Amino acid sequence: MAATMKDIARVTGLGLATISSYLNGGNVREQNRVKIEQAIEDLHYEVNEVARGLRTQATRTVGVVIPELNNVFCSQIITGMEDALRSEGYATIVCDCRSDTGLEKEAIDFLVRKRVDGLVIVPTDIQGRNLREFLKSEKPLILIDRRIQGIHCDSVLVDNRSAASEAVLHLIKKGHRNIGIIGGPRDVFTSQERLDGYAAAHRMAGIPVQESLIMHGDYTIRSGARGIQKLISRNPHMTAVFVTNYEMTMGAVIGLNELSLKFPQDISIVGFDNLEFARACSPSLTIVSQPTVEIGEKAAEIMLCRLSSSGQDEEPKIIRLGTKLIEGRSVADISD
Repeated sequence: MAATMKDIARVTGLGLATISSYLNGGNVREQNRVKIEQAIEDLHYEVNEVARGLRTQATRTVGVVIPELNNVFCSQIITGMEDALRSEGYATIVCDCRSDTGLEKEAIDFLVRKRVDGLVIVPTDIQGRNLREFLKSEKPLILIDRRIQGIHCDSVLVDNRSAASEAVLHLIKKGHRNIGIIGGPRDVFTSQERLDGYAAAHRMAGIPVQESLIMHGDYTIRSGARGIQKLISRNPHMTAVFVTNYEMTMGAVIGLNELSLKFPQDISIVGFDNLEFARACSPSLTIVSQPTVEIGEKAAEIMLCRLSSSGQDEEPKIIRLGTKLIEGRSVADISD
């Protein structure tokens, strides 16, 4: 028969109120804590998390909604977040909405029914319609990678403008003047910032931006392959391209292979993320590397702060993390 609180009381000689307080996260005297924990171990007592959650209105779970589970950026963020939350006794429930706003709403509704203590999301609905109802619960909400106007909550981002600007300036310093870009969807916050950084680098170098060199994808491998092929078809003068996420970078490499073009001999390329893939390419790719695990850790840190009594009344935080340009051998030096 499973051990009960009465068994712990019998072994420790403590009252049920003291034991209940300990099991529900309350403060007890140190000597009582030691007795209770020893009894739990000796009796193999298992805490009923469901019952405790009903009493405390806390489930010690955090909901996570991402656009694509097979996206390397998302999976590495989840790794960093889960490790940090697990160390503090929290579990995560991860939902993949497949970049579909309808599925995103279903995922958020599901997590609300599961009574998660907070929500971390890489939002798909750029209007934030699926998040406004969650905000009414007054539970912590953290946006990753994107911000949404009118959604008053914490955000963890990277400095996308600086990342894109550094990548394009690297190409310009190598003598390139006709530089294409494969960006994300026009209406996505991250995509807009990276396109801004691309334009800013051109302004700093006194080079006009050519609309024909701008291609928008949807952050998938297929759109990267299609994007590079269209750019090359309509810009025979293009000597380099900057690709703004990992999946599209992989797609661009595939597209070049299908055209029997080589980098950097035929075209130079700077990609985004996944150092392992960059090293596996021959020659190795120059990439912008995001601190994906740190993004997850930072989101977990903020969530834990919000779930504690000390962090509930603080103003929303906007955290911007830096990126690194890691040089491979995919950029030719064509400067005079």
